[in-house]
Amino acid sequence: MENLILNRAECLRILNGDDDILESLLPEAYKLRTRYKGNRVSIQLLTNVRSGNCTQNCAYCAQSKDSQAPIEKYREISDKTLYGHNDMVKEFHLARHCIGLSGIRFADSDIEKLAARIRKMKEKETQICCSIGFLTEKQALLLKDAGLDRINHNLNSSRNFYPNICTTHTYQERIDNLKMLKGLGFEICSGGIVGLGESAEDVVDMLFELKEIGPNSIPINFLLPIEGTRLAQKDISKLTSAYCLKVLCLARILFPEVDIRCAAGREVYFKGHEKELFMVADSIFASGYLTESGQGLEETFRQIEQAGFTWRIEG
Repeated sequence: MENLILNRAECLRILNGDDDILESLLPEAYKLRTRYKGNRVSIQLLTNVRSGNCTQNCAYCAQSKDSQAPIEKYREISDKTLYGHNDMVKEFHLARHCIGLSGIRFADSDIEKLAARIRKMKEKETQICCSIGFLTEKQALLLKDAGLDRINHNLNSSRNFYPNICTTHTYQERIDNLKMLKGLGFEICSGGIVGLGESAEDVVDMLFELKEIGPNSIPINFLLPIEGTRLAQKDISKLTSAYCLKVLCLARILFPEVDIRCAAGREVYFKGHEKELFMVADSIFASGYLTESGQGLEETFRQIEQAGFTWRIEG
């Protein structure tokens, strides 16, 4: 398996080809998954720290400035809720606490307050990843000094397709932000969303853009059309379990040592195919995706164990 290297054309043939390829593709991906990630599924808990009122026009997002989705909006979540979620990560031996803040740019005072909250959460020795917009170097260093381990900033799609889903900032700005953060020593979490209307070529191009970034974690989301967003009526019929599994297999083979996370859409597109999913992906979210609900912790634990995998982080 160390010699298996897929080029763009081969990846494209897999995505566009018959689903029968999974009979050989899935075992190859599973070998890599077990070699580098063992038998554990890392569970991440996601907390929406700042919700709604975003100035960006991302077509898929319930928090965008153009969204009419009836979501709860707040500038900051309560300490009780935030620290309570952080305690749950420790109590249940989960892998990481992921926190998300809507918006693209933040005042230094906002970052200073966030840094204080991160410092408080790190008292529990929690691994923390923050999904946040474009930070200045000064702001990023404030968060690093507070103990923030990892930053999420998704590419979302290919460079070519990106203007179809967002026009209030550029793809290159996202690339530049990631390079700056990586240069400061952060672990990087960066992935995308499948099902936005992109072609198979766009999915492959996104994966190869990520190879240039070299992230530690790649979350692959599968579109959940949200009422009130521009993609509310998007045709998702091509998002079969087989197609979604092929995308994850490509990610695993292209990035054998990286955390491959099946993020939003897991409960929809892999229902009844959890064992195959965990043969490829070693990381998931539980209990929701920012503005959308998700599978609860206890049911997630049960599903992982029934598929023959484990989830508990020791310590």
